[in-house]
Amino acid sequence: MYLYLVGLLLLYYVYRWFRELPRVPDKGNKYVYITGCDSGFGNLLARHLDSKGFRVIAACFSEKGEEDLRKSCSPNLTTTHLDVRSQDSVAKVAAMIKDKVGERGLWAVVNNAGVSLPSGPCDWLTIDDYKSMLDVNLNGVIAVTLSVVPLIKKARGRVVNVASVFGRISVTGGPYTISKYGVEAFNDSLRLSMAPFGVKVLCIEPGFFKTNVTDSAILTKNVKYLWEKMPQEVRDDYGTEFLEKSLAVLKEKVEKISDGDLMKVVGCMEHAVSAVRPRHRYSPGWDAKLFWLPLSYMPTCVSDYIMTSQAIPIAKK
Repeated sequence: MYLYLVGLLLLYYVYRWFRELPRVPDKGNKYVYITGCDSGFGNLLARHLDSKGFRVIAACFSEKGEEDLRKSCSPNLTTTHLDVRSQDSVAKVAAMIKDKVGERGLWAVVNNAGVSLPSGPCDWLTIDDYKSMLDVNLNGVIAVTLSVVPLIKKARGRVVNVASVFGRISVTGGPYTISKYGVEAFNDSLRLSMAPFGVKVLCIEPGFFKTNVTDSAILTKNVKYLWEKMPQEVRDDYGTEFLEKSLAVLKEKVEKISDGDLMKVVGCMEHAVSAVRPRHRYSPGWDAKLFWLPLSYMPTCVSDYIMTSQAIPIAKK
């Protein structure tokens, strides 16, 4: 009986593999707009799609990001400055794209731009900390998408939103998981709204990878900054041992579980952009597939027990 089940499972994966192989034709006339191309996944995706023959429009926050991409890519790649927090900036880029793509429309937008700091326990943060991250990770995604949706509908193209496995389960405090839950909700509602127009809306949910988001030096600086600025009574609640152990966890555990192969994520992004039959969701990373996603489906009492059993103890109970 078990052998039959294993056989059926293998047949399903073989069928899915063949089904997902075909790629869209005429890549040289398909424009792909990518946000957050200064570094990390966005930077690699811009280079990768450029090498595949797509007409990439790479949006960067810094002049250096634009310059580095221009040096390393073909003349077909276009760079532009974008601040997703600014309506004027978003509108200006959208107008430039409209002029560039003409009647063929925009094949895809990849909402990759995002930040992960400040992050910490909820009571370490202020409402301004939440607003600053939501402006980039959620409102920025919505603003960029809405600015080019008419062009994507014209091309019967696709929207690719980069969320996180922490858009499925919230195991840390602060605005990061809230923003990613929001991206998931926007993605789901947009997918249903765009289906009648032939537009595909797809979501990337990476686990832990070695980027600025998981850089222990950056995370350590963030924790120390938050600790120093919070009221003394909150510090007393947690205790100095909590701070020391938190820093140790960042240095020892986060780096160990972070995958250094960023192409696992970029490969999913490329498939979402170029496959004739892309998946609705991609969850790159073994930690996402084998731990975080299964944990998200468990009863709350079970997932809470697993996470609190590993939590750093506080001073005041």
